[in-house]
This record gives sequence, C-alpha cells and structure tokens, in this order.
Amino acid sequence: MSGFWRAWFMSWCLSIGVFGIVLAGGAFEATSGPVSLLFSLLQGPSEIVWNAPMRFSLGVMGGVSIGWAVMLTLVVRAAIAAGEVGRPLWNAVSAGMAAWFVIDSTLSVATGFAMNVAPNTLLAGMYLVGLFGSGALRRAA
Repeated sequence: MSGFWRAWFMSWCLSIGVFGIVLAGGAFEATSGPVSLLFSLLQGPSEIVWNAPMRFSLGVMGGVSIGWAVMLTLVVRAAIAAGEVGRPLWNAVSAGMAAWFVIDSTLSVATGFAMNVAPNTLLAGMYLVGLFGSGALRRAA
C-alpha cells in the first residue's frame, strides 16, 4: 500500500481518537466546551441537560471512542503489513464499521439528532474511499 493510503488510514483513525477526546471532555464542566459546540451543531430536539448522568455518559463514550481508535490503528497497521493475507482484518473492520454506522445513525434519527448522520457518513465514507482507493481488498492477479 502506498504511503498516501497509509497516511489516509492513520488520519482516519486519528479523527476517531480526536472525536473521543471531545466526548470525554464533556465529563467535566471545565473541558465541555468542544462537546457543547458539537451538540449545538447537531441541532437536537431540546436543550442539553448537563447533569451527572450526561457527564458520565460522555466520559464513557469518549473512552470507548478513544479505545476504538487505538484498536483500529493497530488492526489497520497489521492489515497493511499483512498485504493480501490481511483481507480478513479488513473484513473485520468493515463489519464493525457497518454495524456502528447502522446502529448509530438509526438511533441518531430516532432520538432527534438526525444531523449526526452527516458526520457518520463522512467517517464511513473516509474509510470506504481508503479501502477501495488503496486496493486493500484486491486479490493478487
């Protein structure tokens, strides 16, 4: 895989980690500015209630997103290093991405945060552009 596509995938993983940091910042009032901005951009159905359960949830979601970014970075690096035999790793990442996209986007719409489908689509699209642009799933001739 070319250096361009390696950097593309690492940027994709980094973007997930940065999003996790933004979410985790919502756990504390002093660091909740970025996630407050995010909520305002998503134009939910009501004002955000900054209480202990909300801060706990943001902290946990941030931690999960950061963990997901670390895991994806390591799996993507392994898949790239494995070359053609790394296909099962790409399939695993793709299955996880599909499950996340369907569940997250469906619940976003159902709970009044339909605007969240836009960044979800951007993240999934970034992955798919890398997957197909890099030829990661191509079999050797």
